Amino acid sequence: MPIKSFVVACAVAIGTCPPAAAQPPDDRPPTRPVIVTRTEEVPALSLRPFVMGSELAFASVNMFLAIFGGSRQRFFGGGLQVVVFNRYYAEVGASRFQQTGERVFYYNGETFRLGLPLTASITPFEITGGYRFRLSPDPVVLPYAGAGFGWYSYQETSPSSDPEEDVKVRHRGFVLTGGAEFRVTRWIHLALDAQYTRVPGILGLGGISQAEGEDDLGGLAGRLKFIIGR
Repeated sequence: MPIKSFVVACAVAIGTCPPAAAQPPDDRPPTRPVIVTRTEEVPALSLRPFVMGSELAFASVNMFLAIFGGSRQRFFGGGLQVVVFNRYYAEVGASRFQQTGERVFYYNGETFRLGLPLTASITPFEITGGYRFRLSPDPVVLPYAGAGFGWYSYQETSPSSDPEEDVKVRHRGFVLTGGAEFRVTRWIHLALDAQYTRVPGILGLGGISQAEGEDDLGGLAGRLKFIIGR
């Protein structure tokens, strides 16, 4: 084909193409960028050991105030927490309190210190369970509430008394708790909560607790737990 004829053919082909403005409009909606957020995978079951410290304000105020000089005492312990889908939890924990005070004599509404040492120890073993309020897909703060029961051992000894005069009793009580857990890292958490315990019948069998009508070894405690696990 001669060059002149080829050029004419190309010009005719170009002239017959419809302009871009004449093409039908695209009715498809404009695409938007997709933002992908990554949330931490929640394990179905998590075993989390912990250590804890607490300060308990005893319900039997007069007894502990007379013997130990204060009704607020500290406990230390630990346990294991089982969490299911980061929502439900069950917990087994044990703690211990031991303090040396002074024997007292209660007469006619007055308390007299006898100068004789008295050592009391309390060992709670508690089983609780509850619900964790997961307010967002990847929460940093996680409130929770629960309830349960426990066994509470109370022992009272004094070097000035006969072994038969020492006290060693055990009783069952119930627990209510509520607080919040704070995530420090993926594997480390801190929990702050308030716990109410009711342990009737373990006191009030003699001495100042009987005179004051105090039979409850429980009270209201503030607790701090250091937890390891997901």
